[in-house]
Amino acid sequence: MKVVIAGGGIGGMSAALALLRAGHEVEVHEQARELTEVGAGIQISPNGSRALDHLGVFEGLEKTSVTVSRKEFRLWNSGKSWPLFDLGPQAVEKYGYPYLTVYRPDLLKALEDGVRALDPDAIRLGARVVGVDQDGSSASVVLADGSRATGDVVIGADGWRSAVRTQLWGEYAPQFSGMVAWRGLVPWEKLPAHMQEWVGSTWIGPGGHAVSYPLHGGEIMNFVATMEGRAWTAEGGSEPGTAEECHADFAGWHEDVQTLIDLSPSLSKWALVSWDPIQQWTDGRVSLLGDAAHATLPFLAQGAVHSIEDGVVLARALSEYADPAEALKRYEAARIERTTKMVRGATANTGRFHARELATPEGADAYMAREFSAVPIADRYDWLYAYDAVNAPI
Repeated sequence: MKVVIAGGGIGGMSAALALLRAGHEVEVHEQARELTEVGAGIQISPNGSRALDHLGVFEGLEKTSVTVSRKEFRLWNSGKSWPLFDLGPQAVEKYGYPYLTVYRPDLLKALEDGVRALDPDAIRLGARVVGVDQDGSSASVVLADGSRATGDVVIGADGWRSAVRTQLWGEYAPQFSGMVAWRGLVPWEKLPAHMQEWVGSTWIGPGGHAVSYPLHGGEIMNFVATMEGRAWTAEGGSEPGTAEECHADFAGWHEDVQTLIDLSPSLSKWALVSWDPIQQWTDGRVSLLGDAAHATLPFLAQGAVHSIEDGVVLARALSEYADPAEALKRYEAARIERTTKMVRGATANTGRFHARELATPEGADAYMAREFSAVPIADRYDWLYAYDAVNAPI
């Protein structure tokens, strides 16, 4: 089939690569004039590593990323730690693949290179999709310059502001969550020796949390810190911030958190918005993928991974079912329950990471024993990490 994809981010490129490897023809229409990604980190859990291996990019990406030894929680003020997962050999033994922390530009470049190696002309830049239509034999995107691109199916991988989704289902306005996330990237060599560990740390406290983990072969420490009860007045979804502002938000937090703020060459702040999962992705020969279908708060570290999984399952469905509309229905049915559970799980983690019981050491110990012991952790994460997009029923 010929598949027209709106959007050349991680989800769109994953789908394009999966489709090309399955023998389909692909056109990716991306509004940006060059492919770039926000210089930040993402976590690729074993289910994502498995999907990337199917796409042929895992081995190369592993070399530019970090396989962290463990994930841990740390208490906001004292720094007391609780292990969450062993992510070394035990993770590979249990799930078949490691847990990587990845620099976003490295991931997008790996996917882009994979697409161009199979079809140098598949990616069309400076091509903004503004609409979509279809008939009984084809589907088309309408571009901002008035031209059209037609294929057997259209996939909207154009993010949470998706023009494709808006055309199908109308306006879908997210709500500001009341949380603001600070982002910074710290050069590794500037970190104190005791912070130069290949560990993923989540600092949890009443009303906020902070995350740090190494990227890019251990050259960078990614830092993201979220605080609730904030207002947002900027026109866009992000704006530059200052260390003084960030320190004010995290006053009283551990000195390691203060160090990450101080050592970030620049800091930006982002408004976090929340959505209810949408109930339908597909209409005839048109469907959605990634953030267009299941945008999520970033508190389960699965947004990018689920977009990659979508691409793998989409290509399988379009290969296994000859009728395009039937294939897209099968794709949606295979994915929507899982992604809905993921979105809701990320929302639920907001309360878990920001619990008021974390204000005191005694409350924190009791809370962690109840919420983050082995059984609840397995319930929340095993179903995510054990999933196999390459062989899941469609």
